[in-house]
Amino acid sequence: MAGDLDFTEPAERFAVSLLGVTLRLNGVGGVIVETEAYDAEDPASHAFRGPTARNAVMFGPPGRAYVYRSYGLHWCLNLVCGPQPGAAVLIRALAPTDGLAVMAQRRGLSAARLLCSGPGRLCQALGITVAQNGLCVTEPPFELLAPAAPPAEILVGPRIGLTKGVETPWRFGLKGSPHVSKPFPRAG
Repeated sequence: MAGDLDFTEPAERFAVSLLGVTLRLNGVGGVIVETEAYDAEDPASHAFRGPTARNAVMFGPPGRAYVYRSYGLHWCLNLVCGPQPGAAVLIRALAPTDGLAVMAQRRGLSAARLLCSGPGRLCQALGITVAQNGLCVTEPPFELLAPAAPPAEILVGPRIGLTKGVETPWRFGLKGSPHVSKPFPRAG
């Protein structure tokens, strides 16, 4: 399926195209229900100030995992993309479908809604750490599978937890999913 994804699309378009895709690591995962886009021109992006040891993967080839620690506590998974270096899509939430018992054990809970609703929870549930940083997401241990049907309706809103670039509406989610990390603002 990975061949169906265009990792060279601009981050905001690629973030939308990931919705409904099944993401697995070593057979554990689920359907992507929430994403956030970032590119090198975005003041909220890790790439904004140029390459560093931490964000070097963002300046490499598209289709790689960029994994970093947020607030020194939680791992976050991004998929590198874009026509230019420095873009990635943060995977914010999954609807868990595969390896539920493994996820529950890793997370210390069994409530399906809480297993992968947020980037830190998602990484803990899937066992994602810095060990996956730089790996190609179209090859094992990763797996990306096309959705059975395109998403019915996609929500758009502001990204979460930012102090810069807050006004950029590059957070996307599947309407009606109970697994998104936080509700989207109501339209109108």
